[in-house]
Amino acid sequence: MNSREKGKRGERELAAFLREHGIEARRGQQFSGVEGEDVVHAIPNVHIECKRVENLRLHDALAQAIRDAKGKMPVVAHKRNRGGWVAILRLEDLLIWLKEMTL
Repeated sequence: MNSREKGKRGERELAAFLREHGIEARRGQQFSGVEGEDVVHAIPNVHIECKRVENLRLHDALAQAIRDAKGKMPVVAHKRNRGGWVAILRLEDLLIWLKEMTL
């Protein structure tokens, strides 16, 4: 399977995972090199960059999420084979989010 197909599969898996947890989501549509969301979801003000690889280059993935976030909170969703999904974000963003949840 090539990396593009694996990426598409990862995006579909992430969208399904979010739906299983009560969050409306679907794979984003990316046509002709036009950038779009990996996964379109109902979480306000959050940009999710989906990575379905064994060896994630953490800082590179987070830098991509930051570039693509357009003012939203950048989050990297990562999954290895036979592993679970994890979310990676900047600590300052996590603290902002936690403060907002406790108000």
